[in-house]
Amino acid sequence: MPLVDVPLPELDVTPVPYPVRKFLAEADKRVEEALADAGIPGFVPSDYENFYRTLRAITDASLLRGNTFLEWGSGLGVSASLAAMIGYEAVGIETEWELVDTARQLAETFDVPVEFIHGSFIPRGHDDITAGEYSWLVTESDDAYPQAGLDPDDFDLIFVYCWPDDEQTTADLFESCAGVGTVLMTFKGGDGYRLRRKVDAKGRKRKR
Repeated sequence: MPLVDVPLPELDVTPVPYPVRKFLAEADKRVEEALADAGIPGFVPSDYENFYRTLRAITDASLLRGNTFLEWGSGLGVSASLAAMIGYEAVGIETEWELVDTARQLAETFDVPVEFIHGSFIPRGHDDITAGEYSWLVTESDDAYPQAGLDPDDFDLIFVYCWPDDEQTTADLFESCAGVGTVLMTFKGGDGYRLRRKVDAKGRKRKR
């Protein structure tokens, strides 16, 4: 099933709502603490305010088939929490227990209804796509999807903050396991994001 690019809508540059600013201020503190901990490999924070603006614009433009959000490699859970604050049913999957614990604590502090799962976001049966690739694309952790009671094709938007060298592997994994109509959102460098939708062999997106 091919992936097709989806143009990003124009972003709203007005100040973000106060509850979001308050949440991001606390998140920044916890990001600094995580970065100071050399024991957490591969953790790189996103520009969370820009992420919020981008996801807000995607939502307002009705680009998605529904309101379920999944983050592959959710780290401290800031992006998934922001998605929940916008109104998504949000889930984050992360292999590092320490990050999962911190993400849950941050969300609980602000009463954000988001779920964080410890495990691998690579579904069983798709290991061959990422074999021999990058360290964060691990399958040794428990399969996270049974814990959530969901499958990758149950989600409407999957977000991945990946390195540029990882993007093709990430897209291949998404194409292999996501549902038709699901959108992949990746960071493309600078302050921009890329959207791609999975369509069927005839280029159609199938509605639920």
